[in-house]
Amino acid sequence: MMDKAKGLAALRILLGAGFLYAGLEKVFDFAGSGKAFTAAGFLKFGTNGSLPGSDPKAIVNPTHDLWVSIAGNPGLINVINSLVVIGEVAIGVALILGIATRFAGVMGALMMGFITLAAWSFAFGPVNETMLYAAVALYLAYAQAGLAYGFDAIIEKTEIVTHRPALHYLLG
Repeated sequence: MMDKAKGLAALRILLGAGFLYAGLEKVFDFAGSGKAFTAAGFLKFGTNGSLPGSDPKAIVNPTHDLWVSIAGNPGLINVINSLVVIGEVAIGVALILGIATRFAGVMGALMMGFITLAAWSFAFGPVNETMLYAAVALYLAYAQAGLAYGFDAIIEKTEIVTHRPALHYLLG
């Protein structure tokens, strides 16, 4: 039983570190590009999609026009930019600390689902890395990975949570 908890904690922390790094990179520009993060470039130019054998210049993503229209809306792209950065940092911190782990896992899977839908990157088959990240995030939520060396193990024992069982859907 102890080994399972260690494995869950390690997987949770590793995925959390990936989310946290992605968010912090957008805030602090670790690559040194000197440019502020914007999702507009990805939404305009990274959403053509790919399928096995498709022409790299062909648009095969059925949702392509939606993403391009979002990229062209300055107000909406500012909201998207904020949601991406805040989401990545918050999901990362929550997973690393094991706090509100179920909620963080579901939100991480949702974010990866949107990225999968936007990128439509299936040139190497029906499964890609964002789908795997989503699956891991959902598994962490399902397996109550926050109870494995996470703050959720402490929080779930508090009086507030014991009197409000619905909070268990966020924790664990």
